[in-house]
Amino acid sequence: SARGMDEVYRARDTKLNREVAIKVLPAEVAQDSERLARFEREAQLLASLNHPNIAAIYGLDDEDDVLFLVLELVHGEDLAERMKRGPVPVEEAQELARQIAMALEEAHDKGVVHRDLKPANVKLTTDGKIKVLDFGLVKAFSTEASGGAPLDSGNSPTMTHAATMAGMILGTAAYMSPEQARGKGVDKRADIWAFGVVLHEMLTGAQLFHGETVSDTLAAVLTRELDP
Repeated sequence: SARGMDEVYRARDTKLNREVAIKVLPAEVAQDSERLARFEREAQLLASLNHPNIAAIYGLDDEDDVLFLVLELVHGEDLAERMKRGPVPVEEAQELARQIAMALEEAHDKGVVHRDLKPANVKLTTDGKIKVLDFGLVKAFSTEASGGAPLDSGNSPTMTHAATMAGMILGTAAYMSPEQARGKGVDKRADIWAFGVVLHEMLTGAQLFHGETVSDTLAAVLTRELDP
């Protein structure tokens, strides 16, 4: 299925006889040696995350000049699908939030910021556990094609050059921190903000920030006075 910045496929690892997820790198990353080297460094950092609430990166491989990540395939529905049925009961929401927080703490301790935490990136496994998907992949994929400077240096961390040209924001506006919405560099506080927004949505069944367009939603993030 298309996921905006990349393609994701369900596959079988024939060597280890297990199902995996395959995430294909954009050609503009795979064909640019400097960007590819930066991506590989970022992928090594992401692969160091080892936690029961974080979906694992198994490897980075290529086939016929197509470069792809091999990821843990997590069965179950995501939190966005769960919340379509309404608010999550408080005790259940507390337990889910606890596991998300533990995943964030593990990543932040390793210097990894998720940058795109949202209900669609939180899987509820069939045995009732949380698995947070796509840790740090926005940063890994999003490197300016021109000049090769990482996007942290002032450009929006949630846009790639190609995606910007298409007018598409990677990362969901409703869960962006104000600094992300302004296109500034981000740190772990952006994840803490997104965590609060997701928790609010779990408890109320309603999005905290929304608008008719992406621009309206970003404007709500930047200007709306919250009433806890």
